[in-house]
Amino acid sequence: MSYRPFKHIGTIIKHRHRVIRNGRHLGIWFHCWFHDLSKYSHVEFHNSAINYVGTSSPVFEQRKHNGYVSTICLHHTGRNKHHWEYWADFFKGNIVMKTMPYKYALEYVADMLSASKTYDPKGFKGDSALRYFQARKDHYYATTATKEFIEWCLTQYSESKWKNLKKKITKKKYLEITSRLPDTEVLDTLHVTEKIAISSKEA
Repeated sequence: MSYRPFKHIGTIIKHRHRVIRNGRHLGIWFHCWFHDLSKYSHVEFHNSAINYVGTSSPVFEQRKHNGYVSTICLHHTGRNKHHWEYWADFFKGNIVMKTMPYKYALEYVADMLSASKTYDPKGFKGDSALRYFQARKDHYYATTATKEFIEWCLTQYSESKWKNLKKKITKKKYLEITSRLPDTEVLDTLHVTEKIAISSKEA
């Protein structure tokens, strides 16, 4: 590992600008100006610069060298509402999940599309973010409504880019999904294991 602050800040800037551009298409342009500002904090920036590789998130690199624990991720997801982790809580051995509000769910979509292109610009395709999400969604502690809306948005992008992701369309779809699915879900399956496997593609 080596300390690469200038390369890391370049990645942050590139990623944020793409999120803001994506947010313009999604109708949340101003909201996305505040995206990922915690990455400039000492705990996130310093540790990310140490674990910088350029082709994947520093979170994965830190996990490999820190017994799977990422101080970057703990700090980041606890302060940024566009991450599903922010909406997951623990109570008496249960995992309590709340559906992500509309604008944060859309920001998550903008974030995924940006990250997919930032970390793999040459290999980026319309369905890159969709395939990434589908391969991991079963491991996310997010409500069915949150997952369904995000997957629908990413599917629309993969099929017709921004055509069906105008604010009126996405808002209508979000309301349709959340009206028939519970706002909160509870899981009682907490399992402790000695070892877990982390894919080299994980972020």
